[in-house]
Amino acid sequence: MGSWSFFFPEGASTTSGSVDALYFFLVAVSVFFGVLIAVLLVVFAIRYRRRSDDERPAEIHGSLPLELVWTLIPAGIVLIIFLWSAEVFFTLHRVPKDAMQIHVVGKRWMWKLQHMTGQREINELHVPVGVPVKLTLTSEDVIHSFFVPAFRIKKDAVPGRYNTIWFQATKPGRYHLFCAEYCGTKHSGMIGWVHVMEPARFQGWLSGAVAGASLASAGERLFNDLACVTCHRADTGARGPALDGLFGKPVKLANGSVMSSRFQPISERSLAPARRPIVRYQPI
Repeated sequence: MGSWSFFFPEGASTTSGSVDALYFFLVAVSVFFGVLIAVLLVVFAIRYRRRSDDERPAEIHGSLPLELVWTLIPAGIVLIIFLWSAEVFFTLHRVPKDAMQIHVVGKRWMWKLQHMTGQREINELHVPVGVPVKLTLTSEDVIHSFFVPAFRIKKDAVPGRYNTIWFQATKPGRYHLFCAEYCGTKHSGMIGWVHVMEPARFQGWLSGAVAGASLASAGERLFNDLACVTCHRADTGARGPALDGLFGKPVKLANGSVMSSRFQPISERSLAPARRPIVRYQPI
């Protein structure tokens, strides 16, 4: 689409076509009636202007056919918009039964995502092409809004409740992910990417396959890429605890309790509490 895509991104989901069609219809109706009213205003102002001080306009008793026309036509257009919008709305909110489920937590200022198979991501989401994906969203602090322009989906992540939205990508690629709700000073930096992959490549990603790298080196690269090292450095001035050598070992906390450092994926049932994070420590 060239430079036009800067203002209007290409559609990459099964519902983007219907959303775009409704949008262009609304724009066309608005432009048509805006231009019509402006032209008629100018024409009537010139044609029916007062030409002398003693001129008296003729009495107008009205026209029933004319009044019916300018009442029924707008009513019909509004009814079309309502029915069309309702169809698009229900399509966007009726999640297919076989949809792949992903949990999303908004937090200032990042998106934390977890697949039902346990894989966790920050500000990135990997999904297969041609497969419906259901997102269950919540927030740990303030209202955020999960927005992927190429998929034409946007849904608020609200503290204390869970919202759902779904999409089905139609073409592989990398697509922008934004927070569309002002959430604080670093709102503009709460961005990420949705990676749409071929099914075979996605299965390789799920299994943790990284070409030319061991799991340890791939984990180290991810740790650095996500800037985890900024808080979890090994020196004493770090904001968070050092994580070297902790995996699989018990950790004693400040209150004296002992926790396992082996992360466990959560289940659908465990999402009931309002502020429970996607990944948590389990007592041993």
